[in-house]
Amino acid sequence: MRMRLHWFSRAENRLDAWVTRQHQESVLDGRTAPVGPCSDEAFLEGIAKQFKQIALSDPRVDHAANCPVCLRRLLELRSQHQSRRRRLVFTAAVGCCLLIVASFVVVSWRGSNTQHLGDNMAAIPETIDLSNAGTLRGLPSNSAEPSPLQSVSLPRALVKVTIILPRYSRAGQYAVAVTRDQTVNDPLARGSATAIGNGDQEEVAIDLDLRKSKPGAYFLSTTHGQDQASYYYPLQIK
Repeated sequence: MRMRLHWFSRAENRLDAWVTRQHQESVLDGRTAPVGPCSDEAFLEGIAKQFKQIALSDPRVDHAANCPVCLRRLLELRSQHQSRRRRLVFTAAVGCCLLIVASFVVVSWRGSNTQHLGDNMAAIPETIDLSNAGTLRGLPSNSAEPSPLQSVSLPRALVKVTIILPRYSRAGQYAVAVTRDQTVNDPLARGSATAIGNGDQEEVAIDLDLRKSKPGAYFLSTTHGQDQASYYYPLQIK
C-alpha cells in the first residue's frame, strides 16, 4: 500500500512539473493575456522569496504568472535567491566543519599536553644502590641457579630511577631494562642514559614505566653500550 501511494505521489509531482513548464512556455511565448499593470521589483522579489505576507489571491500574483515580462523577471529573481541560499548553506557547512576540526585539534592538543604533564608530575623518584652489589651475568631463562644478589624493589608506577652502579663500573652509555627472566628479549620497560660519575662510582638516571606490570619477581638489567655485557639484579615490583 505504501509503495502504491509513493508511486502515485511521484506521478503527481511529475504531472505538476509538466503543467508548470507548459504554462511558463506559453506565457514566455506571449500566448497569454495578462490583466492589469506590471508589478514593481519589490513585489516580484517577495514572490521569489515566498514571503508569507503575499496572498495568492492578490491580483498582482495572477498578473505576474501570466505576463511574459514579469514572469521572466520573477524566474531570474528566484534563480538568484536559490543560488544565494545554496552559497549560504555551503558556507555555513564549511564553517561548521572547520569549527569541528579546530575543536578536535585543540582538544587533542590539550589532552596530549595534559597527559604528558600528568605523566611527568606522576613520576616517582626512586634510588637503587648497587654500589656494593655483586653482578650476575645473563643466563638462559630456564636456568635453576639461585641468585646470591640482594633483591631491589620498585613500585607499579612511572618511576624516575637513579641507579648507583657497582663500584668501578665503566663510564659511558647504559641500557636499563626490566625483564621477566635473565634475557632482554621481551623487556617490560627499558631506556638508556649516560652514566655520570667520577670513575670510582657511576650512576644513571632513567624513566621506567611500570604501571602495566603485575606485582612479582623480575630482573633489573644494565648493559654497557661498548662491551654489550648485561648484568641482572633481582627486582621485586610491588
